[in-house]
Amino acid sequence: MDKKSAFHGTAEQRARLTAVIEESRSTPGCLMHVLQEAQGIYGYLPIEVQTIIAEGLGISLSEVYGVATFYSQFSLKPKGKHRISVCLGTACYVKGSDKILAEVEKQLGIKCGECTEDGMFSIDSCRCVGACGLAPVMMIDEEVYGRLKPESVKEILDKYRGDKK
Repeated sequence: MDKKSAFHGTAEQRARLTAVIEESRSTPGCLMHVLQEAQGIYGYLPIEVQTIIAEGLGISLSEVYGVATFYSQFSLKPKGKHRISVCLGTACYVKGSDKILAEVEKQLGIKCGECTEDGMFSIDSCRCVGACGLAPVMMIDEEVYGRLKPESVKEILDKYRGDKK
Protein backbone atom coordinates (compact mmCIF):
# COMPACT_ATOMS: atom_id res chain seq x y z
CA MET A 1 0.00 0.00 0.00
CA ASP A 2 1.46 3.39 -0.94
CA LYS A 3 1.87 6.18 1.59
CA LYS A 4 -0.96 8.42 0.39
CA SER A 5 -3.55 5.67 0.78
CA ALA A 6 -2.18 4.15 4.00
CA PHE A 7 -4.63 4.11 6.91
CA HIS A 8 -3.72 6.34 9.83
CA GLY A 9 -6.27 5.83 12.60
CA THR A 10 -5.58 7.20 16.07
CA ALA A 11 -5.87 5.45 19.43
CA GLU A 12 -8.67 7.88 20.33
CA GLN A 13 -10.63 6.95 17.18
CA ARG A 14 -10.18 3.26 17.92
CA ALA A 15 -11.37 3.76 21.51
CA ARG A 16 -14.48 5.59 20.26
CA LEU A 17 -15.25 2.83 17.76
CA THR A 18 -14.69 0.11 20.35
CA ALA A 19 -17.12 1.88 22.70
CA VAL A 20 -19.77 2.04 19.95
CA ILE A 21 -19.29 -1.67 19.21
CA GLU A 22 -19.52 -2.57 22.91
CA GLU A 23 -22.75 -0.65 23.48
CA SER A 24 -24.32 -1.90 20.23
CA ARG A 25 -23.21 -5.54 20.22
CA SER A 26 -26.29 -6.93 22.00
CA THR A 27 -28.74 -5.15 19.68
CA PRO A 28 -29.88 -7.35 16.78
CA GLY A 29 -29.19 -5.76 13.39
CA CYS A 30 -26.75 -3.21 14.79
CA LEU A 31 -24.30 -3.37 11.88
CA MET A 32 -25.76 -0.36 10.02
CA HIS A 33 -25.60 1.76 13.16
CA VAL A 34 -22.00 0.72 13.87
CA LEU A 35 -20.96 1.44 10.26
CA GLN A 36 -22.60 4.89 10.40
CA GLU A 37 -20.84 5.68 13.66
CA ALA A 38 -17.52 4.36 12.33
CA GLN A 39 -17.77 6.53 9.24
CA GLY A 40 -18.52 9.50 11.49
CA ILE A 41 -15.39 8.75 13.51
CA TYR A 42 -13.00 8.05 10.62
CA GLY A 43 -14.67 9.83 7.71
CA TYR A 44 -14.68 6.62 5.66
CA LEU A 45 -14.55 2.83 6.12
CA PRO A 46 -11.13 1.42 5.20
CA ILE A 47 -10.55 -2.32 5.46
CA GLU A 48 -8.83 -1.84 8.83
CA VAL A 49 -11.98 -0.30 10.31
CA GLN A 50 -14.19 -2.97 8.73
CA THR A 51 -11.96 -5.61 10.33
CA ILE A 52 -12.31 -4.01 13.80
CA ILE A 53 -16.10 -4.00 13.34
CA ALA A 54 -16.25 -7.61 12.14
CA GLU A 55 -14.12 -8.85 15.02
CA GLY A 56 -15.95 -6.70 17.56
CA LEU A 57 -19.40 -7.87 16.46
CA GLY A 58 -18.32 -11.46 15.88
CA ILE A 59 -19.38 -11.47 12.23
CA SER A 60 -17.49 -12.09 9.01
CA LEU A 61 -15.52 -9.38 7.28
CA SER A 62 -17.41 -10.24 4.08
CA GLU A 63 -20.71 -9.40 5.80
CA VAL A 64 -19.37 -6.01 6.91
CA TYR A 65 -17.92 -5.34 3.46
CA GLY A 66 -21.16 -6.41 1.78
CA VAL A 67 -23.22 -3.89 3.74
CA ALA A 68 -20.59 -1.13 3.42
CA THR A 69 -20.50 -1.50 -0.37
CA PHE A 70 -24.24 -1.98 -0.85
CA TYR A 71 -25.32 1.35 0.63
CA SER A 72 -24.17 4.50 -1.15
CA GLN A 73 -23.96 6.45 2.11
CA PHE A 74 -20.77 4.58 2.97
CA SER A 75 -17.37 5.33 1.48
CA LEU A 76 -14.38 3.00 1.40
CA LYS A 77 -12.10 5.84 0.28
CA PRO A 78 -11.08 8.94 2.19
CA LYS A 79 -12.92 12.15 1.42
CA GLY A 80 -11.39 15.58 0.99
CA LYS A 81 -11.55 18.49 3.38
CA HIS A 82 -14.00 19.99 0.88
CA ARG A 83 -16.54 17.50 -0.46
CA ILE A 84 -17.93 18.30 -3.88
CA SER A 85 -21.14 16.68 -5.05
CA VAL A 86 -22.41 17.31 -8.57
CA CYS A 87 -26.10 16.54 -9.10
CA LEU A 88 -26.76 14.24 -12.06
CA GLY A 89 -30.50 14.00 -11.45
CA THR A 90 -32.82 14.50 -14.41
CA ALA A 91 -33.39 18.26 -14.08
CA CYS A 92 -29.68 18.96 -13.61
CA TYR A 93 -28.54 16.51 -16.27
CA VAL A 94 -30.75 17.97 -18.99
CA LYS A 95 -29.35 21.40 -18.12
CA GLY A 96 -25.73 20.21 -18.52
CA SER A 97 -24.53 18.92 -15.15
CA ASP A 98 -22.39 16.33 -16.96
CA LYS A 99 -20.36 19.26 -18.33
CA ILE A 100 -20.09 20.74 -14.81
CA LEU A 101 -18.78 17.41 -13.49
CA ALA A 102 -16.27 17.18 -16.37
CA GLU A 103 -15.02 20.70 -15.60
CA VAL A 104 -14.65 19.98 -11.88
CA GLU A 105 -12.66 16.85 -12.75
CA LYS A 106 -10.49 18.83 -15.16
CA GLN A 107 -9.87 21.65 -12.67
CA LEU A 108 -8.88 19.26 -9.86
CA GLY A 109 -7.13 16.62 -11.96
CA ILE A 110 -9.14 13.77 -10.43
CA LYS A 111 -12.18 11.71 -11.40
CA CYS A 112 -15.52 11.33 -9.68
CA GLY A 113 -15.07 9.18 -6.55
CA GLU A 114 -11.48 10.32 -6.00
CA CYS A 115 -9.70 12.66 -3.60
CA THR A 116 -6.94 15.10 -4.52
CA GLU A 117 -3.48 14.09 -3.39
CA ASP A 118 -3.32 16.99 -0.91
CA GLY A 119 -6.62 15.88 0.67
CA MET A 120 -8.31 19.21 -0.06
CA PHE A 121 -11.07 18.04 -2.43
CA SER A 122 -13.06 14.95 -3.27
CA ILE A 123 -15.70 14.64 -5.98
CA ASP A 124 -18.87 12.58 -6.00
CA SER A 125 -22.07 12.67 -7.99
CA CYS A 126 -25.57 12.34 -6.63
CA ARG A 127 -29.06 11.91 -8.03
CA CYS A 128 -30.80 14.93 -6.45
CA VAL A 129 -30.07 17.65 -3.89
CA GLY A 130 -33.62 19.01 -3.93
CA ALA A 131 -32.75 22.22 -5.76
CA CYS A 132 -34.12 21.35 -9.18
CA GLY A 133 -35.19 24.95 -9.84
CA LEU A 134 -31.51 25.94 -9.71
CA ALA A 135 -30.31 23.26 -12.15
CA PRO A 136 -27.55 22.45 -12.82
CA VAL A 137 -26.39 22.28 -9.21
CA MET A 138 -23.30 21.26 -7.28
CA MET A 139 -22.62 21.34 -3.57
CA ILE A 140 -19.32 22.01 -1.86
CA ASP A 141 -19.60 20.94 1.74
CA GLU A 142 -23.04 22.35 2.68
CA GLU A 143 -23.01 25.26 0.17
CA VAL A 144 -25.27 24.92 -2.89
CA TYR A 145 -24.19 26.46 -6.21
CA GLY A 146 -26.89 26.65 -8.87
CA ARG A 147 -27.48 27.71 -12.46
CA LEU A 148 -23.90 26.73 -13.15
CA LYS A 149 -21.94 27.01 -16.34
CA PRO A 150 -18.63 25.17 -16.87
CA GLU A 151 -16.75 28.50 -17.00
CA SER A 152 -17.94 29.35 -13.45
CA VAL A 153 -16.40 26.23 -11.86
CA LYS A 154 -12.80 27.52 -11.57
CA GLU A 155 -13.87 30.71 -9.78
CA ILE A 156 -15.97 28.73 -7.30
CA LEU A 157 -13.16 26.26 -6.59
CA ASP A 158 -10.69 29.13 -6.15
CA LYS A 159 -12.71 30.29 -3.12
CA TYR A 160 -11.85 27.00 -1.44
CA ARG A 161 -8.28 26.76 -2.67
CA GLY A 162 -7.16 29.77 -0.64
CA ASP A 163 -3.51 30.49 -1.30
CA LYS A 164 -2.98 27.08 -2.94
CA LYS A 165 -3.80 28.28 -6.50
